[in-house]
Amino acid sequence: MPDAGTLSCPQCGAAAAPDATACAFCRARLATVACPACFGLVFVGSRHCVHCGARAKEPTALDGTPWKCPAGHGELRGLSLGGAVLGECATCAGLWIDELTFQSVVAERTRPLVVPQGGSEEARRRTIAPARVAYRPCCDCGKIMNRVNFARSSGIVLDACKGHGVWCDAEELRQVVEFVRSGGLETAKRREDERLQLERSRQQFARKLEATEDQGHRPMRSKLHEVDETDDSPVLSLVLSLFAR
Repeated sequence: MPDAGTLSCPQCGAAAAPDATACAFCRARLATVACPACFGLVFVGSRHCVHCGARAKEPTALDGTPWKCPAGHGELRGLSLGGAVLGECATCAGLWIDELTFQSVVAERTRPLVVPQGGSEEARRRTIAPARVAYRPCCDCGKIMNRVNFARSSGIVLDACKGHGVWCDAEELRQVVEFVRSGGLETAKRREDERLQLERSRQQFARKLEATEDQGHRPMRSKLHEVDETDDSPVLSLVLSLFAR
């Protein structure tokens, strides 16, 4: 694996940062999606993924894919890697992945990864700076895709077209995989279950309160307002949350 401190462009020899996707001088491509485990960008010539430590693999190029980059960078390069068929943009490093394949990637990667060596903490935390928000066309149907926060709480905002696929900006598919492997889906489901339970409790309480007031017991609402809100007991916090907007 190349020394992260001495990386250089294989085409012109200029020094390059470990997370650079293109040479600043000759614009040659320096990193490509080559990790079959997390789909992270891997520097040309590296033997292992800097993000997860899995052994890098040269993806299989596919011919005849009709996809174009939703960000306007021309045709996507079709490739097969890690059991997934992807469309990769050579300019922005974004990835197109069809809906069923995306679901399969997420499902298969809920299992912990066992690799010979781990990536550095710095590499695990490194992300691509987000570009300005833009709504993009689907690679299949051309209609504008929805922007979706993956699992509602991950903070990874993907462009998705129902029934067709998902567009991931550079490194977003890797971030999805890392989120899933860290137990993010389980945490998100637990939070959603708690939110639904709270909403059900809110509705039940509101119905009971309404029924009580219909019977002429209006003091109940005023009594609730007399509760000391400085009390930090969990029961009181739950009751007060029922009225939050």
